[in-house]
Amino acid sequence: MPEVSQRGIIMPASPIRRLVPLANKAAERGVKVYRLNIGQPDIPTPKEGLDALKHIDRKVLEYSPSDGLRSLREKLREYYHRYNIDVDVDDIIITAGGSEAVLFAFMACLDPGDEIIVPEPAYANYMAFAISAGANIVTIPSSIDEGFAMPPMEKFEQLITPRTKGILICNPNNPTGYLYSMKEMLQIRDIVKKHNLFLFSDEVYREFCYTGAPYISAFHLPDIEEQVVLIDSVSKRYNECGIRIGALITKHKELKNSVMKFCQARLSPPLLGQIVAEASIDTTPEYMLQTYNEYVDRRKFLIDELNKIPGVYSPIPMGAFYTVARLPVDDADKFCSWCLDEFSYEGQTIFMAPASGFYTSEGMGHDEVRIAYILEKEKLRKAMQVLRKALEAYPGRKMPS
Repeated sequence: MPEVSQRGIIMPASPIRRLVPLANKAAERGVKVYRLNIGQPDIPTPKEGLDALKHIDRKVLEYSPSDGLRSLREKLREYYHRYNIDVDVDDIIITAGGSEAVLFAFMACLDPGDEIIVPEPAYANYMAFAISAGANIVTIPSSIDEGFAMPPMEKFEQLITPRTKGILICNPNNPTGYLYSMKEMLQIRDIVKKHNLFLFSDEVYREFCYTGAPYISAFHLPDIEEQVVLIDSVSKRYNECGIRIGALITKHKELKNSVMKFCQARLSPPLLGQIVAEASIDTTPEYMLQTYNEYVDRRKFLIDELNKIPGVYSPIPMGAFYTVARLPVDDADKFCSWCLDEFSYEGQTIFMAPASGFYTSEGMGHDEVRIAYILEKEKLRKAMQVLRKALEAYPGRKMPS
């Protein structure tokens, strides 16, 4: 029997999805599963997007240009200008979700053996995309006890080698909900400029910042415009994850030319998704404000409820719609599996993502989980009740010292 590639063997399984079979089996047994493992919001997609899908009048569903429909890119340019992100239409390349944008950025910027520095915990698929490109993720841990604040710049400097090509940040952060300050962003800017690095900035959660401070894009940082590679997606802000539309934005001309070769190789991004995304940009300010307020309400409720449970601690996330919580358990991976495979309370159980999958440092996140507050508050209330009961019943519960 022929052997599969080493690349496939070392590719990490998704901490977000790898327990799905256990969740499905629990549902087949009649157990109600509260799925807080994945960023799939329950808020309806904007009417403008759904109407555009329903009323498509094209005679042929053709290929779009490899860099995406120009009309969509023009609307995105206007959208970015509202956030003081000064980009041209030709700086925007439409991709099949933010995931493809990250993959193409890595493929176009990194050679095999090159390194990028990433604060952790970090979105698990970054590692998968780096492996696909033959590159190495070098992580720098942040601490739940410090609210996942950016590590000191000295730590970044210590990790830079001749193979370092860039720094990757997610702001607001997935999985922690941390929001980088202007001071932190300027410190990153200084390192990127000093060492002539790319700054990959995943900003898909920009609508969901809860501090009252202005949103800070990597494109707001002076003197590194051509070193910034911005990653974006419509999945979260318009609650349409399934249309798979994202964007890669860069002012680096040679990089744009390289990315376009990968875009041409896969032909084009999804046509129907682009039609929906373009219409969704016209959604009303009332829709966006209602969505924002809903997450503010859910965030407060969830964090309050988590921190009421004995032995549980979650810092207050300042952006996105996730939090990482520490649980009084011996092993969060085992606990999350046990909740789905062996436990139920009044016919209900909870599905969370073990946080170990968001770290590469050995032993990190072993007692942490990522929770997405993407369900309405009543379901969150029931889920927290289930979590409390599960922790009381779990054989590997750690007793307070």
